[in-house]
Amino acid sequence: MNIEIIVGLPHLNHGPLLQRAIEMRYPVLISANALSRWDRREGYARWMGWNLRSLANASRLVSIDLDSAGFVVAQRYRGLPWTADDYIELAASYPFRRFASLDLCTEAEIARDRDEVLDRISRTVALNHACHARAADRGIDTRFMPVIQGRHPDDYLRCLDGIAGILRPDMVVGIGSMCRRALSGPDGLLAVLSRLDRGADPALRFHLFGVKGTALRYLRPLAHRVTSLDSCAYSLVARIEAWREGFSKTDEFVAGHMERWQRRQQARLDGGDAAFQHHLPLAQRPPSAGNAWDRALDLARAQIRTLIEQGEIAHEQITEGWIAQWAAEIYSAT
Repeated sequence: MNIEIIVGLPHLNHGPLLQRAIEMRYPVLISANALSRWDRREGYARWMGWNLRSLANASRLVSIDLDSAGFVVAQRYRGLPWTADDYIELAASYPFRRFASLDLCTEAEIARDRDEVLDRISRTVALNHACHARAADRGIDTRFMPVIQGRHPDDYLRCLDGIAGILRPDMVVGIGSMCRRALSGPDGLLAVLSRLDRGADPALRFHLFGVKGTALRYLRPLAHRVTSLDSCAYSLVARIEAWREGFSKTDEFVAGHMERWQRRQQARLDGGDAAFQHHLPLAQRPPSAGNAWDRALDLARAQIRTLIEQGEIAHEQITEGWIAQWAAEIYSAT
């Protein structure tokens, strides 16, 4: 089995960048953010819907996948500007090969403590279910790609368990929060893949979002699991070089970087000779017992996350005050 390298494009406008991707027959990924309309006249960005005109330019690409723009949206807008209904409307507007679920990334820049990580995992489970249900209503669920999130390797299995009802054999599942993750270490990319390889249904395969080039030489032994990966790192390299040399970054210039970058990544992947070593799952330190109130608060958060995952309550309804009130109910009953 071969691992496919997918090139992330910043836009689908006619020009040298798109043309190069067509000529080189690169599989392409486009972000929902790149297809958005924004109103900034009042000094802040207000989402105004989708701009679908450039999708007509994608017809000559060998394939195109849709990403929900998780990290970019979280960092730039501090949340999802569009709903599941909005997003599935976009997914249904073009025959994307695959479209990723909405998800909530867990990088340290976004989720600053363990509670927030767990909350975002639960909300990601709920978003997967919401997107899948709407995709099924539109008859496009066969192209739906679930996305799992986490900080620790076991987090990803927890997220995968939460969406077990929508998984099918040979489904491709996206693994999020990869682009800023270290390669090694107990929470590194290799540890996450090791945990999923041994703990997930053998029929599932994975797509890796934004994997660093340094990881590619380790992935060949996992070709039975990893079907594809994507990156747009070439664009950052082109921007830095243009800035250093003092000239404007054009699509022609970026297209050259894209081609050279893709060639290097493919060589890294094809020439990878590093043996993949499975990581033993480390025992997680049990949480501190704390006092009765801390235990009630932890239990309240856990129960609320379960309700979010089951679709019983919407995450928008949850406030810190609401959690504290529920914890008080638990505390008074103990």
